[in-house]
Amino acid sequence: MSVDSDGKLEMKKSKKTNRPFVLASVMLAMFMGAIEATIVSTAMPAIVGDLGGFSRYSWVFSSYLLMNAVTVLIYGKLSDLFGRRMIITIGISIFLIGSILCGFAGSMSELIFYRFIQGLGAGAVLPIATTIVGDIYSKEERAKIQGYLSSVWGISAISGPAIGGILVEFVSWRYVFWINIPLGILAIAGVWLFLHEKVEKKKPDIDYIGALLLTVSISTAMYILIEGGVTISWNSLASILLITTAVMAFLAFVFYERKQAEPMMPFELWKSKSIFIANIVSLTTGVMLIGISSFLPAFVQGVMERSATVAGFTLTAMSIGWPIAATTAGRLLLKIGYYKTSLIGGVSLIIGSIFFITLDGSDSPLWAAFGSFFVGVGMGLTSTSFIVSIQSTVDWKVRGIATATNMFMRNLGNTIGAAFLGGILNSGIQRYIANHSDKDVEIDTINVLLTESERNKLPNEMLTLLQDSLTYSLHWVYIAVLVFAVISLIFIMNLPRKDSV
Repeated sequence: MSVDSDGKLEMKKSKKTNRPFVLASVMLAMFMGAIEATIVSTAMPAIVGDLGGFSRYSWVFSSYLLMNAVTVLIYGKLSDLFGRRMIITIGISIFLIGSILCGFAGSMSELIFYRFIQGLGAGAVLPIATTIVGDIYSKEERAKIQGYLSSVWGISAISGPAIGGILVEFVSWRYVFWINIPLGILAIAGVWLFLHEKVEKKKPDIDYIGALLLTVSISTAMYILIEGGVTISWNSLASILLITTAVMAFLAFVFYERKQAEPMMPFELWKSKSIFIANIVSLTTGVMLIGISSFLPAFVQGVMERSATVAGFTLTAMSIGWPIAATTAGRLLLKIGYYKTSLIGGVSLIIGSIFFITLDGSDSPLWAAFGSFFVGVGMGLTSTSFIVSIQSTVDWKVRGIATATNMFMRNLGNTIGAAFLGGILNSGIQRYIANHSDKDVEIDTINVLLTESERNKLPNEMLTLLQDSLTYSLHWVYIAVLVFAVISLIFIMNLPRKDSV
């Protein structure tokens, strides 16, 4: 395999890559990750109702996202060294092992640990799948193909919440994890049969110290964001030590990376204004994405008292808006350029966020679905613009890490968002209950709202207290989401005003 001046791969005639079949395999791998997000979010109320531990609700997402965020850069670098095929296979395999274990979890603590394993593999799937497409298609073809990739979110949107809701209601939540197994096996088989690449052998130079520093920084920051003001007082010595550790580890990471010949995070790429803004907006939209997808099902089921299927529908709307917008973005990029396409996406993010801050328990789930749809449109337009822009800016040798860096920033946003917004949720519930009740009610009491049979046993006074506390705290969560939407638009407005791809 060699690379031409446009960045398109020229395959050896003896082993020619079958692009349509590789694309299908890549889409299948991405579908596995996409359906995981929609199904788990839909199933979480049932999982908490079974295993308990509402106060650790955020950790189910944060544990997965932490490993995903940290490993995505490592996998991106490894794929540049050893080829895309081998690394994506390793990632999918680890992901499947984690999925199997999650289905057997007997407690919330076990589930959180198994989600770490699942996230360890997930870090390879999306960035390398996207990089493979950047490798085998030309610059002109990528805008259209990225639209195809984004259609995966639409398919998962229709099938994921529906399947998840059916499994939760009629079988068991455990099957939402096991459904990944056949998908992952088929994706691996397709990549090995139809993708052929010749990788230049060179001695690997893996930045383990950089990975360790980043892990320490993110994990400590995540812990204090979730537990701060809940189990750890903000002005306590423990809180100060955790914050100091997170900041110092991050500063050490930045300093160390700048001195490395083969850094985990190539800050040289950030000198490009378009790449810098794309990465920052991916961070802020990542916070938004997790804030909506993680907590909306709990509101729909616990406050609106609707089924898991209906809760899944409100998220489905986001995943329908995303691929529609992404497919449209492929054409818009060629007609009006990156700037205007991204700008439309930024405005859509704000419109969707406004729907959420006005959400009330008496509203129809359709109101939440409209908000999800507009956020999905914003995500589809911005993410497609950013990926095509980045892959057109760099050559093959750094395309893997450049793509992974952008994915890392979104994953980092997810991780920070799950922790930060989860902290807002927990402290909001705690504060509301303390101000409106003399009874000693713990956050985990919210568990009963998520199971219909248990909810029906509650006295009206307690039911109202718990539902109002959840509504109050989620209102502040979505105010934070709107703030991040505004920040995203401000950065987008500073993108270079290119006319076309």
